[in-house]
Amino acid sequence: MVAPDDPAAQGKTASLWAFALSLIPFIFLSTLNAAGYRYGASDLAFYVPAALVQINPSLFPRDGALIAAQAKLTAIDEVLAGIVHVTGISLPSLFAVLYCVSLAVLAAGVWLVGSRLYRTAETTLALAAALTLRHAIARSGTNTLEAYFHPRQLAFACGVLALAGFLRQKPALTIGLVLAAGFLHPTTALWFAIWLAVAAAIENRQARVPLAAGAVLAGLLGVWALTSGPLAGRLTIMDPDWLATLSTKDYLFPLQWPLDVWFINLIYAPVIVVIYRRRLAAGVVVRGETGLVMGCLTLLLIFALSLPFNAARVALAVQLQIPRIFWMLDFVATMYVVWIFAEGAAPTVRRAWVTAAVVTLASLARGSYVMLVKFPERPVAQLDVADNDWGRAMAWARTTPDGSGWVADPMHAIKYGTSVRVAGQRDVFVEAVKDTAIGMYERSIAIRTRDHLLELGNFDSLTPARARSLGMRYGLDYLVTENALELPLAFQSGEMRVYRLR
Repeated sequence: MVAPDDPAAQGKTASLWAFALSLIPFIFLSTLNAAGYRYGASDLAFYVPAALVQINPSLFPRDGALIAAQAKLTAIDEVLAGIVHVTGISLPSLFAVLYCVSLAVLAAGVWLVGSRLYRTAETTLALAAALTLRHAIARSGTNTLEAYFHPRQLAFACGVLALAGFLRQKPALTIGLVLAAGFLHPTTALWFAIWLAVAAAIENRQARVPLAAGAVLAGLLGVWALTSGPLAGRLTIMDPDWLATLSTKDYLFPLQWPLDVWFINLIYAPVIVVIYRRRLAAGVVVRGETGLVMGCLTLLLIFALSLPFNAARVALAVQLQIPRIFWMLDFVATMYVVWIFAEGAAPTVRRAWVTAAVVTLASLARGSYVMLVKFPERPVAQLDVADNDWGRAMAWARTTPDGSGWVADPMHAIKYGTSVRVAGQRDVFVEAVKDTAIGMYERSIAIRTRDHLLELGNFDSLTPARARSLGMRYGLDYLVTENALELPLAFQSGEMRVYRLR
């Protein structure tokens, strides 16, 4: 037993209390800086329908192939559906819970990493506050935080927790967390797996032989996956027609980045190296840290090696979205910059407290500006589809037969905040943003999206005759629009009208 006055035990207890007290502010500030929690937003235009079709296979008879193009590469849709079946929880409630879980796991990982690398808990608080300052990773198609549950965010949080496991020399925990991340978001887990494998090889000579064997096994599995497994056919070269459908997805092609994006992304490496050397000179580098730094910088080498394949437009090199490795470098750079300000070569508790207070106030000020000035119409948390004209039209859509087909403005998911597939749980002729992104994974889906957009044309000038023609040609039943048209009206809420097409 540990004596009640044991300083180590008291320190651990104080640290746990500090973490517990900081958790709710961390979630709150993260949410403010992401412009509020919103169910069904952005990438959930894919993840929600993918889960819905697992829950109810009769949904999306037209869009099933489109949804499966990405869903077959992950297990998250089956996991979400399984939780719903076992617990009876609604999907919106489940996504809200998982959003909080993602941030809690990230906070735990940050706390454990910080408590290993820093001298004071106040510096760890400063790091946690810094990570609430949501920002985009330049031209990577990802943000450090999202305003909704995204499997990628939970996978990243598991990865950060795995870093803590590595620093504490807990290999089983580290491997388990990376595997868990793989179920959530395979590519995010892949970058953490490479990072930690290199780190382990550098820090532990005895681990090099099993790591080499693991690398060979992983290579053989990769060959199988690319030849006859789930990734078969992805070494093909993307043709001009396919590439043309991705013209708006500039984050997929690094060699087209402007110079300022190259500077922003490449500056992480020298920042990490310079501050690591400062820590080395100050004698505060901990066991495992050198491996983590070298492993993280190895990701930059992976990115560099991928560029010729990306330039050749090899499908897999594009689909892996390798620029997202800069998210990992961003994390380490942030971790080190916080150390420079909060501790440096002459750490004091007062200095760390001041840094934590300044960063927290900056996060609160920025989050308040985002919510009160930039997006004053948004609540801090929208847990379900909004109860507005669009939401009521989509609630009515859910009363129609599962197989009904809909036509809407191609940009409706951005215009109204949620897509027909999410809010109405019904097929939609085309949703321009997400359908185009999913087309990255399969040429047939990309061409279908292109053709549907061309067929629909200018939505605002859609005539009753052309709407009926679309309905007959593609088996579509309803048109939802704010425009007044001479078509049979099935439902109306405010300016939002639903017309029957057949």
